[in-house]
Amino acid sequence: MSEQRSLRYWTLVPFVALCAGVIAFGQQFPLGEWFASLRQPPLAPPNWIFGVVWTPLYCMIAVAGWLLWERAANSWAMRWWFVQLGLNAAWSWIFFGLHRIDAALVEIVVLWLAIGATIASAWRPVRAAAGLLIPYWGWVAFAMVLNGWYWVLNR
Repeated sequence: MSEQRSLRYWTLVPFVALCAGVIAFGQQFPLGEWFASLRQPPLAPPNWIFGVVWTPLYCMIAVAGWLLWERAANSWAMRWWFVQLGLNAAWSWIFFGLHRIDAALVEIVVLWLAIGATIASAWRPVRAAAGLLIPYWGWVAFAMVLNGWYWVLNR
């Protein structure tokens, strides 16, 4: 592997760090007594599933961002990637931090749309990045349904 090519992989580090930062931010808002007191939707998976699912998803989000940076840095796809990551972090704060199920539902719909915009705008310039985000988009769709159920059951 050439020195230039191996140096290129170091540009992945900031994207992993950004995703790790989102994870760390979200972990500031533990489930706690408030969440335990909520009526649970019938389709709610056990809590341990979320870590199992989110770990590879964040890895794919990081790689997708890195690919966009490498191949389409000054693109709408790259801008949308940053927007969706910020919205991803905000949801944990709104739902678990503020205990605002209603506002979190609105926010997760916007997040889902932002992920869709990222995928759509990345499809032509960096199809691999778009493809890496599709499982994330699907999981957020499921989380959106769960959020809706929490709102219906606990208002």
